[in-house]
Amino acid sequence: MYKTPCSRVAGLVGASVNQKLLVSTPRNHFCVRSLIQLCRSEPAQWITFQHLNFLKRQYVTKNIGGLSQRARPKQEPVTSMLDDRDDSIVQIQQIPAIKTQPGVVVPGSEASSLQDEPEAARQAHLEARQWKELRVEYSDLPGVYARLSKIKLTALVVTTAAAGYAMAPVPFDPVTFVLASVGTGLSSCMANSINQYFEVPFDSNMNRTKNRPLVRGQISPLHAVSFALACGIPGVTLLTLAVNPLTGFLGALNIFLYTCCYTPLKRLSITNTWVGSVVGAIPPIMGWTAAMGTLDPGALLLGGFLYSWQFPHFNALSWNLREDYSRGGYRMMSVTHPALCKRVALRHSVGLIGLSTLCPVLDVTTWTFPLISLPINLYISYLAFRFYRRADRQNARKLFFCSLWHLPMLLLLMLTCKKRRPVPEDAVKPVDTPLALQS
Repeated sequence: MYKTPCSRVAGLVGASVNQKLLVSTPRNHFCVRSLIQLCRSEPAQWITFQHLNFLKRQYVTKNIGGLSQRARPKQEPVTSMLDDRDDSIVQIQQIPAIKTQPGVVVPGSEASSLQDEPEAARQAHLEARQWKELRVEYSDLPGVYARLSKIKLTALVVTTAAAGYAMAPVPFDPVTFVLASVGTGLSSCMANSINQYFEVPFDSNMNRTKNRPLVRGQISPLHAVSFALACGIPGVTLLTLAVNPLTGFLGALNIFLYTCCYTPLKRLSITNTWVGSVVGAIPPIMGWTAAMGTLDPGALLLGGFLYSWQFPHFNALSWNLREDYSRGGYRMMSVTHPALCKRVALRHSVGLIGLSTLCPVLDVTTWTFPLISLPINLYISYLAFRFYRRADRQNARKLFFCSLWHLPMLLLLMLTCKKRRPVPEDAVKPVDTPLALQS
């Protein structure tokens, strides 16, 4: 049948391979049939590695019908030749248990503690965390009224009004001075209280104002408005009747501008800064009119000093409070127009030098005042220039703190250089001399 030995060997190999294929054919048909049935069954019984036992990998071994994975040998750590430490002895330190203190709350333990507490204690705990009006004793009311009226700002307003009265070229009348100061202070208390009444929802979002009395609920809104009316009505009446009608009109105008113009503009436009500067410029004019009874150029010059001073003061303050003003929804120059904020602060700081030069021209002070006030005006202008070149927290803070002592120093120098007007001869009353005795 086979002619050569090679043909005989090839025929034997082919016969053996054919026999192996005939034996394994039913088994292969069984595997294919099982795969099709698994694919048609539920998704939870889809193909897994346990069913694919005919697709064995090198890392899978079969042990009694199950599959297991070989564990890779753990690599030994590579020791460095430069490590001279002896790690043969390992010291195990026991960590002491953390003792909870009664006033400290551990994060994550609050929920579990609430679940473990009884129902009454849980309700009391939840009620304590809810907002509610604080109960204020009568002894705490003076402090609440002081924060409601912004006592520091009110003191600054009264100080500038007193400076305006002192700069007027008339003899000093202590009674009129006290009445004008009290009336101005009461008007300022009303304006600040109404301002806080309108801004309660926005002050609660700012870190700077979240502890105000109305925000914390220390007094009710009706209580705050009643306090404002109790201060404003007597204040304006005192200025109108006891001082003069012009000063009373300026006091009422200042309340209107602060509560009805400046306060709503803070959320609408950056022009609120200019309106607020006009509000701050009126108190020294009120002091001048309380003494003179008329609105002279000297009064407008004093108001111009306060108007220009407020821009470097407030712009530097608002620069470090931009996040707070953004959360409160206030439109300030430092938030919406930072470049304009820096320019305006520098512009009005330099403007203080020009206003100081106008004082002797308008016969308010002598020519000594522009010279002795030049160093402090140059210094605040220098800080404003640094703030303009590099507006950061440090430069803004330096400019703000400089403005705090710059204004009192400027008013004190102005008072020392006040120009005394000569008393007219008609005002001097002749003194009656006794008749000579007849000899």
